Amino acid sequence: MNGQRIGYVRVSSYDQNPDRQLDGVQLDRTFTDKASGKDTQRDQLEELLAFARIGDTVIIHSMDRLARNLEDLRRIVRTLTSKGVRIEFVKEGLTFTGEDSPMAQLMLSVMGAFAEFERALIKERQREGIALAKQKGVYRGRKKSLSEAEVFQLKTRVAAGEKKAKVAQDLGISRQTIYQYLSD
Repeated sequence: MNGQRIGYVRVSSYDQNPDRQLDGVQLDRTFTDKASGKDTQRDQLEELLAFARIGDTVIIHSMDRLARNLEDLRRIVRTLTSKGVRIEFVKEGLTFTGEDSPMAQLMLSVMGAFAEFERALIKERQREGIALAKQKGVYRGRKKSLSEAEVFQLKTRVAAGEKKAKVAQDLGISRQTIYQYLSD
């Protein structure tokens, strides 16, 4: 049985172009997240995990697009392959089926560890840059995403039981940003 060829694309911010990641790859369906890879709480990733079934192939540009944390990467790969789903990482040239060799598992671990290391370096450089900007008096923090009226609308809609993902989409913000406003 031939399953579907499913693409998964992730970019970290709304101004990044996701099109280049799987450009030219023939796909039946694509799931695209515009969110950080720091964790697995991403709408389209969750939909992909629910959608993929035996015989399907999930194609991802590179491992760091799927996860920036080795534990998360292994768990997602294991979840998909245990369902009979094949995973292909284009950049690394690696494929996982659940019946992988010890060498394939080592490569997954090594490449995943590098993605995790890279994320740690990015965070460290960011912290250093912010500290330096604060010393110079030029760091003001991040501009608020929503006006006071939009925050009121957000809190009202969530209190009325509307799904947070829908509210976030309507307001053009991430679910994580919704949770930050709700905790204020």
